Amino acid sequence: MLSVHTVNARFVRITVVVVLDILISNADLLLTLSEHGILRNASIVVEENEIIDFGKNYEIERKYGRNFDYVIDAKGMIVVPGFIQTHVHLVQTIFRGLADDLSLLDWLGKRILPMEARISAEGVYYSSLLACIELLMSGTTTIVDFGSVRHQEKVFEAIRDSGIRAFSGKVIMDMGDSSVPKELIEDYREALSSSVNLLKRWNGFEERIWYAFSPRFALSCSEECLRETAYVAREHNALIQTHASENRDEVRLVRKITGMNNVEYLHKVGLTGRDVILAHCIWINDYEMEILHRTGTNVVHCPSANMKLGSGIARVPEMLEKGINVTIGADGAPCNNNLDVFVEMRHASLIQKARLTDPRVLPAREVIRMATVNGAKALGISDIGSIRRGSKADLVLISLRDINVTPFTSLHDPYSTIVYSAKASNVKYTIVDGRIAVAEGRPTIDLRDLVERVRDIAFKFAEKIVN
Repeated sequence: MLSVHTVNARFVRITVVVVLDILISNADLLLTLSEHGILRNASIVVEENEIIDFGKNYEIERKYGRNFDYVIDAKGMIVVPGFIQTHVHLVQTIFRGLADDLSLLDWLGKRILPMEARISAEGVYYSSLLACIELLMSGTTTIVDFGSVRHQEKVFEAIRDSGIRAFSGKVIMDMGDSSVPKELIEDYREALSSSVNLLKRWNGFEERIWYAFSPRFALSCSEECLRETAYVAREHNALIQTHASENRDEVRLVRKITGMNNVEYLHKVGLTGRDVILAHCIWINDYEMEILHRTGTNVVHCPSANMKLGSGIARVPEMLEKGINVTIGADGAPCNNNLDVFVEMRHASLIQKARLTDPRVLPAREVIRMATVNGAKALGISDIGSIRRGSKADLVLISLRDINVTPFTSLHDPYSTIVYSAKASNVKYTIVDGRIAVAEGRPTIDLRDLVERVRDIAFKFAEKIVN
């Protein structure tokens, strides 16, 4: 049964398409990223939110016929698992273009933190919704969002309304220098109490939204705050995320305050392990890399943001070689300045080839795994990130007939085409949890109203800060 209903998010109309049975037929290629490899001339059967079968077109048609609620003709397309970005800042999307050409600590102190302190609850909602739609339109179906100190409930509401799969959590900060607005600093006990209340409200919502405890970084959290956050998160079996070793000045300050390097210090206070995601990890030494490997800590590589902020280039090939699980993230719109996973994959590969002067390092196949399989591993979710029978129906259909991916023939490598040639505009369908979020390149939301609403809000709150 096909169900279409409309949600009015105050100023923006969202059309929710709930499809119980989908047939994706005639796909040129099916890139499973599982033991099934690559299938040509393939079809996929989805029931409710699950992939129940896939195979050659004639096999699927013989078994199931074509009597489905929704049929997608995928001729000229490649079907891939939904991409997973394990570090984004939804609330910062409305700051896009307002914090350019600054180093990390100035970027935070002069622009980002003052804007985070000023933004209204309405601004948080629409910024987050805009980000989710941008992510879905570029084929990202799952995110780990580094939420907001204030109005985190609105972040969750936007995630709910967009249909994306997400982990998110209230940002925790209990200290800071004179550049940090007082509105962002809270007693960590109160922040953790609020976090637990949010977890109780949102964790497990529709089996699509999950809570992640989110202490900002070592310079904005006391040792007691970090230790207690780790304890409370594990008490609730929740994910933990923070930033680490993104900038050399940051690393020097952490060393001055703690007497340790960043990852070494985070390990001391309990913020390493398989349930921890560390964003960046650029300026780490071999001992810290060994800590990450030994503890099973996950790392997020954000190449565009790292380049734009002049932060440096993470030693991703070395981490992968050591067995560290490295994933992909766009970070935030004001340090990127977009959320396109194709841009991140391309940059991730190319900057390592330049850094090591070796075109063979970090090949396309490995980068795609970082944006799918590795992301799923970091989240501890086995039924996303690859295509198997019984997996969640998180799927992306990418055109192979647009000008920027032409020619594509049986002689071409699909992994290379996705990483080096494709871009967000090539995404024709995005399906999350069996629900169609993007169809024929268009989201199920009135983009015109959303864009105008965000423009109005951004101008009003940013004018004083920028001027």
